[in-house]
Amino acid sequence: MRRPSRPDPNRAPDALRPSPDAYGLVPSVGSVGDSYDNALAETINGLYKAEVIHRCGPWRSLEAVEFATLEWVHWFNNRRLLSSIGHVPPAEAEAAYYAANEDLKIAA
Repeated sequence: MRRPSRPDPNRAPDALRPSPDAYGLVPSVGSVGDSYDNALAETINGLYKAEVIHRCGPWRSLEAVEFATLEWVHWFNNRRLLSSIGHVPPAEAEAAYYAANEDLKIAA
């Protein structure tokens, strides 16, 4: 059960508060769905850190981290098996999709 809201004596009513434009603030350039993109990126970053950085460290050099990152990205894009697409790697599923739809161009 919520308490009835009371006006905060330390806060100005909305009508008296200047708009963000008064401070030179502009709205975000993001679009609808960006939060989902950010969540996906954070998930991938966490997966990468768990599978490569923390599991394979300590690292002797930056080059070792870069090489391990390249190997992981190659595995992630070309060799990992995804159950949602029939236990095939993403690259193989993409190639099969475009082969079945020859009129579509493969994006660079």
